Amino acid sequence: MTDTEAATVIARTDSSLGRVTLNRPRAINALDLGMIEQITAALTTWADDTDVQTVLIDGAGERGLCAGGDVRALYDSITSGHPDHIADFFRAEYAMNALIAEYPKPVVVFADGITMGGGIGLAGHAAVRIVTERSRLAMPETRIGFTPDVGGTWLLGRAPGRLGEYFGLTGQSMSAADALYLGFADHFVPSENLDGLRDALATRADPGTPNELTLLFDETPEPSQLPAARAWIDEAFSGDTVGEIMQRLRESDAPDAATALATLEELSPTALTVTLDAVREARAMSGVREALEGEYRRVMWFGHNHPDLVEGIRAQLVDKDRDPKWQPATVAELPADAGAPARAYVPEPPLF
Repeated sequence: MTDTEAATVIARTDSSLGRVTLNRPRAINALDLGMIEQITAALTTWADDTDVQTVLIDGAGERGLCAGGDVRALYDSITSGHPDHIADFFRAEYAMNALIAEYPKPVVVFADGITMGGGIGLAGHAAVRIVTERSRLAMPETRIGFTPDVGGTWLLGRAPGRLGEYFGLTGQSMSAADALYLGFADHFVPSENLDGLRDALATRADPGTPNELTLLFDETPEPSQLPAARAWIDEAFSGDTVGEIMQRLRESDAPDAATALATLEELSPTALTVTLDAVREARAMSGVREALEGEYRRVMWFGHNHPDLVEGIRAQLVDKDRDPKWQPATVAELPADAGAPARAYVPEPPLF
């Protein structure tokens, strides 16, 4: 095995282009702490390097940019009696997310294939966000009894209508066209043209910006079905509480409302409530950094105070029995304002 094959992150320069490639294709480039530290180091170095004008982030292999963070390591930290260790991972990851969002040079990201969870943290805050016909984007954290993070609540809070609540609560995947409509992406480039775009970003001086260069490769995807679904989604997911949202779904005549309801009924009531609260809080925030702080409060609360995170990871990734035992088991058993403890939690150490 060569050094390049062994490296989980490959950072190098090509003319005026700084390139970061996630290199764990067998794990769909899932992020661990070491990878986050390597990405941050490269970005920090290039920020002051006058030879680097643009940064490109992509993933090795054809399955996806990044399937998310290493939640199995999260599970191991909590179950071994060291929930404090999870702060190291989240503080490093969220600092990287903020660095991308605030970067002084254009960051281009190829969200090709699976781009979920931590992958959204890499792609969603870049200056030029590119999707392909293979793209599947999602914030699926509620599926493991958790809540969207990596600045995902900032993006969800700015989606049209109540689509942020819908995608945040259900964890539903977005197609390329969906991601463009939701504001999670900027351009659609067929995957067969990504190599040509990479070369152009490194070698072409005209047109002058990465966004203008990308427009040379930009095409129109098959249209999203979301505009047609807005009426029932906005009506149901504008409910004040998860319970009210579920009741509106029960009463809806839309065929897909029953599917959404069935999904919510399988998920952690606490995770759903915390997520609804987080998306709505982020909608009123000033930027990605503030949203990350709100998310950090909630993820650390889950890590230290609530069993559903460990139970969700166990059911999905450890025992794989797909039969989580949530506490409480139903939305009806939740206390009033069940999102308040996570919203008000004061984690140590602080995020920033």
